[in-house]
Amino acid sequence: MDTLKVKNFGPIKEANVEFGDLTLLVGPQASGKSILLQLMKLIEDDGYITNTLVKNAYIWNDNAEFLDRYFGEGMSQIWNDKTKITVDSEEFRISDLAKLNSDELGNERENVFYIPAQRVLTLENGWPRTFKSFSVSDPFVIKNFSESMRLYVELGGNVIFQEGQKPLKETESYKDIFYSGEIELDKSGPTKRIVLNINSSRLPFMVWSTGQKESMPLHLAFIFLKYPSLTLTGVKDITVVIEEPEMGLHPAAIKSMIVDFLYLISIGYKLVISTHSPILLEFAWAIQILKECNSGSKSLFELFDIKQSDALEQVFERAMTSMRFKTYYFDKEDGGIKDISSLDAGSENPDIAEWGGLSSFASRASEIVSKNVNLHEQSI
Repeated sequence: MDTLKVKNFGPIKEANVEFGDLTLLVGPQASGKSILLQLMKLIEDDGYITNTLVKNAYIWNDNAEFLDRYFGEGMSQIWNDKTKITVDSEEFRISDLAKLNSDELGNERENVFYIPAQRVLTLENGWPRTFKSFSVSDPFVIKNFSESMRLYVELGGNVIFQEGQKPLKETESYKDIFYSGEIELDKSGPTKRIVLNINSSRLPFMVWSTGQKESMPLHLAFIFLKYPSLTLTGVKDITVVIEEPEMGLHPAAIKSMIVDFLYLISIGYKLVISTHSPILLEFAWAIQILKECNSGSKSLFELFDIKQSDALEQVFERAMTSMRFKTYYFDKEDGGIKDISSLDAGSENPDIAEWGGLSSFASRASEIVSKNVNLHEQSI
């Protein structure tokens, strides 16, 4: 999928999105970011989704019921008679999907790997939940992600948690989230579970910090994507959707996680990320300026404050030469989606200048503080 045009879909009145290697989506809550991302997966993975629902004994009789099964209970009204979806110049119709009795439900390939914002709910007592353990009213994307991670740790657990190998620690953000802790597979109890070993104390999932709990499914997903298996047959044409990766994280961890994102792009994935963090937009802004200045990969080592290495040299070199970055703002007021990719702080358009509102408070705070400091100094 290169372009997606949307009209009258849920809170989105009109959108024209062109995807880059990394596409960032920003905007207030309930402005349509998650709905657009789920729509992307529905379009790209129609056969896979239909097959998965049928295999898990889901049934539907019409378009409305199908939308409820996929987007979640009560969501059938997001698609109405005025809705129009166009993908790469071809119209996409919901009626083409909602065919339970079709002789050919579709293929098994998954083209969009979706990491939902509610990912912490996928781990129960330190182990990924099954598809069927979720309510029928829950969105498909959370159930599917949890099931994918469950299969991954069930089939590849001995490798993922193998002593001395620890592929989980290959992510750049690991040390900024888990520090000296070791994520381990605990088989001592009645069921397997993931624990965090800190100074020989094996801590169960429920006592981890919020950031560690939020990040554990992400780290499993990173390794899953680095070593494609199960439903993913390869990285070609695979889009990775990540909702709010910054949840519960310190800015230093968010910064190092961006390096993980760049690595995934360098090996062939496209990433679409929704975020409420200005740090991701600061990166997109900075790399844009660095490119214009013809800076080399060394500037990214300085930006992320990490030691140079041959592996990251290749990643950063590609980031500075061929990676394309796009940013879109979801305007809740008029239901539009606006291209703010320039991230020009001097733009007359406040949506661009304030990065979709993410930098507006900081700018306003600086302005108010400066004004009052000047008034105070003049009064003494």
